[in-house]
Amino acid sequence: MASNTQHHELPLPRIDGPVRLLAVVAPYYKDITDGLLAGVRAVADAAGAMLEVVEVPGALEIPTAIALAARGPGYDGYVALGCVIRGETTHYDTVCNDSSRALTLLGLQGLCIGNGILTVETRPQAEVRADPQGQNKGGGAAAAALHLVALSRRWSARPGPVMAPGHDVIRLAGELEGQGKA
Repeated sequence: MASNTQHHELPLPRIDGPVRLLAVVAPYYKDITDGLLAGVRAVADAAGAMLEVVEVPGALEIPTAIALAARGPGYDGYVALGCVIRGETTHYDTVCNDSSRALTLLGLQGLCIGNGILTVETRPQAEVRADPQGQNKGGGAAAAALHLVALSRRWSARPGPVMAPGHDVIRLAGELEGQGKA
């Protein structure tokens, strides 16, 4: 049972310089996302980070909003907040899987994103995870974003190439120019 499990939480990272976070919230279950957002605010305050909040219609729009915001230089990290509760149709699976996959792809492109989109079976499960005095997955998502910001700054400050110079050519079909010609 999850309530009997102990979890290790990393302390908030020390980050030199100002940090700007953007929380993108889908307030479909507003009382739940308000609790998540309270956790984000508490963690941002504890870390000395500036926080801006925007709302979008649903969880599927969160990754798009983050991608749009990332086009500019304004934010160091992002926090995705929403709640998806299983219903009677397969729409739950689509929303959970596609929003998570899109956030992961954005992260692999180098964005520092904490995923605080709850994917639960029941409303009571969401309430436990959004409680500002309890588990609060919003605060955990903000902490995750801050840890990624710290790693990004640490690794971008390293001199020299991250990968070995040169590159491998991978050809899926056909010949490279000049190959096979005498």
